[in-house]
Amino acid sequence: MAPLPPPDYPNARLSVGFILARRFTLSAFASFIDVLRLSADEGDGSRPILCRWRFISATMNPVTSSCGISLQPDERLGDPKRFDYIVVVGGLIDEIENLNPEYTKFLHRAAEAGIPLIGLCTGAFILHRAGLMDGHRCCVSWFHRDDFLEQFDGLEPVSDQIFVVDRDRITCSGGTSSAHLAAHLVEKHVGVTQARKSLHIMIIDDAMAGEKTQPGIPLELTTSDDLVKRVLLFMQQHMDDPPSIGEICQKLEVGRRKLERRFQTALGLSPAEADKLIRIEHAKLLMRSTGRSVSQVAAETGFCDASHFIKVFKDRNGMTPEAYRVET
Repeated sequence: MAPLPPPDYPNARLSVGFILARRFTLSAFASFIDVLRLSADEGDGSRPILCRWRFISATMNPVTSSCGISLQPDERLGDPKRFDYIVVVGGLIDEIENLNPEYTKFLHRAAEAGIPLIGLCTGAFILHRAGLMDGHRCCVSWFHRDDFLEQFDGLEPVSDQIFVVDRDRITCSGGTSSAHLAAHLVEKHVGVTQARKSLHIMIIDDAMAGEKTQPGIPLELTTSDDLVKRVLLFMQQHMDDPPSIGEICQKLEVGRRKLERRFQTALGLSPAEADKLIRIEHAKLLMRSTGRSVSQVAAETGFCDASHFIKVFKDRNGMTPEAYRVET
């Protein structure tokens, strides 16, 4: 027996249609839709009373996420005007060009009807490729910034915010940032109480504004050198227990003198200086966005003790970590 359709709640204040690209990012989709679900009903009933959401499709074939889990669409594309927003959830870069052309036509119809379009994760790439981001600012994860620059020559993405709202185009870096974007929309259309309730059930303290800084490698360390990028990412992933430069060279099978030359050419810094900059910038993020103590931040960013961390932080920023927290 086919499953019964969900009850129709015609008085929903927020209606969202989702288009999932092949190999889409499940976490971005799930974070967004769970905020809607938890905001839509009293308690944890999941009834789409105040918010409604549908996974729409050109073919009604299941779509497989990047982690291998497949989802069955709810309904065909149809009329975009039945939604307040259309969300495109991207995923693996290699799959972006494989989007069914019917989706592009549908998105253009939605744009012509004045329906705001949202790009989650690499959904921003899909909107750009469809010619729907001209003249709009675009948020891209720091992790995919170089991919964006390579595909869209001359366009500079926003990679230091978690999401960007620019008129009828909204783009989001993905991951848990999707929950904050969804809460922003719920607060706008449904109410601040429902937005906060959903985040608190998800064990998220409070909604973050779009201007909230993305965690990641500082933009001043942007480079096109693939070896330097690999090393920077390795440093970022081992921040709490930073390896020595010798250990990095051994792990990545590169000579130390070669690595140092490449860093000087690409960034004007030594590998050790770049590593320290990554850890200090992450410490600044923790100091302004969490209540962690100076000792906890020092440990999390790989400094041997709080006093050493305070000295390095002050040398870099002209003030102590606590003074920085008060000022920001």
